[in-house]
Amino acid sequence: MDKETPCIAVCFMDPTTSLCLGCGRTLSEIADWHAMDSAARQAVMAVLAKRMTDAGLSIPSSPKRKATS
Repeated sequence: MDKETPCIAVCFMDPTTSLCLGCGRTLSEIADWHAMDSAARQAVMAVLAKRMTDAGLSIPSSPKRKATS
């Protein structure tokens, strides 16, 4: 089963905010991602852009978000 992901394969954690510089998720969100149901993943993805902006981090431009298995 495919699971939607905000991952763009730019996996570096910002030491100040503890957010991934590629997708804006926390380490615990990344670790728990495949165990989350679709609603939980969608809820996290809905706040990522604002979270990055609020943290003063730029949102990387990337091709369309992908689905992975």
